[in-house]
Amino acid sequence: MEKTVVELFAGVGGFRCGFNHVTFDGKEVTEENNWNFVWANQWEPSTKTQAAFDCYVERFGESENHVCEDIGKIDKTTIPNHTVLVGGFPCQDYSVARSLSNEKGIEGKKGVLWWEIVEVLEAKQPPFVLLENVDRLLRSPSTQRGRDFGIMLRSFFDNGYAVEWRVINAAEYGFPQKRRRVFIFAYHKSTNYFKKMKKYSPKQLVYSDGIFASNFPIKDLKLEKGNTNISKEEFEDIVYISDGFDFHFFNAGCMIGGKINTYKVEPVDCKNITTLGDVLEKDEVDEKYFLLDEKLEKWTYLKGSKRIERTKPNGETYYFSEGQLSFPDKLDIPARTMLTSESTTNRSSHVVKDYVSSNLRTLTPIEAERIQMFPDNWTNIESKAMTERRRYFMMGNALVVGVVEKLGDYLKEIVDNEN
Repeated sequence: MEKTVVELFAGVGGFRCGFNHVTFDGKEVTEENNWNFVWANQWEPSTKTQAAFDCYVERFGESENHVCEDIGKIDKTTIPNHTVLVGGFPCQDYSVARSLSNEKGIEGKKGVLWWEIVEVLEAKQPPFVLLENVDRLLRSPSTQRGRDFGIMLRSFFDNGYAVEWRVINAAEYGFPQKRRRVFIFAYHKSTNYFKKMKKYSPKQLVYSDGIFASNFPIKDLKLEKGNTNISKEEFEDIVYISDGFDFHFFNAGCMIGGKINTYKVEPVDCKNITTLGDVLEKDEVDEKYFLLDEKLEKWTYLKGSKRIERTKPNGETYYFSEGQLSFPDKLDIPARTMLTSESTTNRSSHVVKDYVSSNLRTLTPIEAERIQMFPDNWTNIESKAMTERRRYFMMGNALVVGVVEKLGDYLKEIVDNEN
């Protein structure tokens, strides 16, 4: 079995950087070539420019298989065959309903990008799938907890896959950012890996023998757990899941044969942490990043505690409260979760004490890249679309490269064993 990958919602190439241990010296990109990325798609519908795709192409080269087109308009049968499908897809509403004529069976209402993934599963049947999303996916929507993830699991089940998932906080495993994301690993019933994993109990998969336990170990604690079934015996089709499925998913679990087992787990204690201070630039940085007196006053207010009276549309008053944040950010712990608004004047942006001058400043684009474990200046490209503001935005949207690097290395062993 070849080590080939298709990358959906590729962004600036986080999965590829991790899988291939990519390095960049400012001029040339070096890949270890453990994996052959045979096709990649990146398309941002809300902007006229395509900064992320421009970055992907500048770093990995132009190719007819680097596609900047709406994934919904692509015939999935034209995508090359591949061993692993990867992607960090947006979290949306995955509710489904029957078409008026019922001729098309089931169609999505809002979570259109998930259904594009399903179309790839149907058309190409990749042996393995690795996806990343925000952790709230497990409990959305608020009116029917767990429905969206249940729809996803049923989609995998209908296409012949078993699934493992885990919410991973990167900082708890030695990486430089407190970033919680759910990772979803699916493997097809035709694989040797499926036959092997089917012999284990759900608890063994989650606590010791699955892909996540093998790379991100957890404590053997008896915490909360739950189980349910989404097979056809319980729900005739995916519309019934959408209408009636309600379940509390914990931060780890598995689904084999339609049977779901979920567990609340805790990570083992991490001995080697990477701190925000570890990733800061040690040389002088441009003065534009520093907070002058006027800016400093505003930042102090934003980071401080406050209780503000507000008025509802119906005229009723209420109080909005915020607690105080560390100001500046502590350098002896990992960075907070980086958002797409990083570096703008807002409460969530990091403010640090500069190593050289000891004055307060915002992060540089290089530091933002380091927090996500990309090579320095990865997003510093010639494209006019990639402004400095967009560089921060790209990193706020990205994943922690080190997490997928570990998973990619382990997947390499899994694929080798298929042979």
